[in-house]
Amino acid sequence: MYRFSIEDDEWILRFSPQVYIDSDEKQTILFALLHMGLDLDNYSHGNAFIIFTKKIGAIVFNVERIPSLILTVSNIIPEGNWYSQDLPSIKPLS
Repeated sequence: MYRFSIEDDEWILRFSPQVYIDSDEKQTILFALLHMGLDLDNYSHGNAFIIFTKKIGAIVFNVERIPSLILTVSNIIPEGNWYSQDLPSIKPLS
């Protein structure tokens, strides 16, 4: 669990128990959030968003605002598991 501030907002970043990543990857995620900055204010309680990184893959975040400002990394999807719909089939993205 990490705590970070953007402007006057105090956020908590936590990781779902099924997400297994090392501390360097956790730092990468934290820095990506800091670069988002005030864009985090656009998400209300119960929303979700994804950040795509070359190093980690697609990082899925869930937003909680009650009782605190909490972002939970609920899943990480490596690029090899991304698919695209190209009718009539679904093919790997890469």
